[in-house]
Amino acid sequence: MDEFFLMDSFDLAGKTVYLRVDINAPVNPLTGEIMGIDRFRAHIDTIRNLRNSKVVIVAHQSRPGKDDFISLRQHAQILSHLLNKKVQFVDQLFGSQVNRAVSDMVDGDIIMLENSRFYSEEVDLTTIESMESSNIVRSLSPLFDYFIIDAFAAIHRAQTTLVGFHRIKPNIAGTLIEREVSMIERFRRIKEKPKIAILGGAKIEDSIAVSENFLSRGFVDRILTGGVVANAFLWASGMDIGKKNREFIMKNNGDYEKLLEKCRNILSKYGDRVVMPTDFVMNPSGQRISVNDKIPDDQILADIGLDTIVQYSDIIDGSRAIFMNGPMGMYEIEDYSSGTREVFNAVAHSKAFKLAGGGHTLSALDKLGLTKMIDHASTGGGALISYLSGETMPVLEALKESKRLFEG
Repeated sequence: MDEFFLMDSFDLAGKTVYLRVDINAPVNPLTGEIMGIDRFRAHIDTIRNLRNSKVVIVAHQSRPGKDDFISLRQHAQILSHLLNKKVQFVDQLFGSQVNRAVSDMVDGDIIMLENSRFYSEEVDLTTIESMESSNIVRSLSPLFDYFIIDAFAAIHRAQTTLVGFHRIKPNIAGTLIEREVSMIERFRRIKEKPKIAILGGAKIEDSIAVSENFLSRGFVDRILTGGVVANAFLWASGMDIGKKNREFIMKNNGDYEKLLEKCRNILSKYGDRVVMPTDFVMNPSGQRISVNDKIPDDQILADIGLDTIVQYSDIIDGSRAIFMNGPMGMYEIEDYSSGTREVFNAVAHSKAFKLAGGGHTLSALDKLGLTKMIDHASTGGGALISYLSGETMPVLEALKESKRLFEG
């Protein structure tokens, strides 16, 4: 962590601090209310560590065109509740209202500004030079002494409020980013084998990319698959997964044939290092079916079966490091929750170093009461995957450059 300024690198007491967080949250489509607050909780330590500073919080919610692209007024109320302290909401990102609100602050005050993605400069600008010339940066940069970036779940984004200030004033890694990077680097440095990844859920494209990356780099020895990810690999292997399961993959993945071809290439190169289910649960009665059986066209492969649970649990028990992202089936429905419950329990009780990521994974761990048994439950979804895959992280690169520019 010597590459970044950290929060103890400076005396922040009495200073006016810009704090960029990621509290992007699911929204109930019927009521418009925020449904999940895990990411809010993740930033509480950072905010409390700034109790003697004037703190101005910047964040985004969703993106233009989405139903959950809403104001951050609710977000300010949720943070107020979690902190047991008033968080004043200002319905601008920059401008006269923001200037007045910041000038009126005293130490300990907290303000939250409006959704940064309400402003085209947040998402349209692609170079640091254009960001530095933007209204956002030119308006906000004079107001602050330091810029703290704590939005780990957005570290793979090169957007104005994330990287636009790093050459103007010192940018500091917040408590959450410090913890996330430290734990993920610890996982990456583990040399003991076997090292495995458990990839499930419905996001096939991400999981296929991760599988190829992890296996080609020798980052993991085996990948255990579940959910729709497993269905895609099984289909690619030549198995008839049934009409309903084929249609789900076709409907929810644009160029599904390209994805299947990638699966075939992975299976051709790495063979049995990609472990697929050997049996499934099909319906609420608990009916099991083997991969060797004819799968009815009207049935969904809703969960992995008992034989697969036993096989996966044995592999998990002998592993030294485990990355998990995605459930084994439709775990939200009790009749189809056994696979996720048993596999996640096996992970939680293993002696391996355990790293978990992804919204559904964390939700399932929380529901099962297993979160505290995981060495690190990351707030990052796509960011975590990109980081583990060795991609360049714009936010981390900006933090590194800021330290080089302002050190000493």
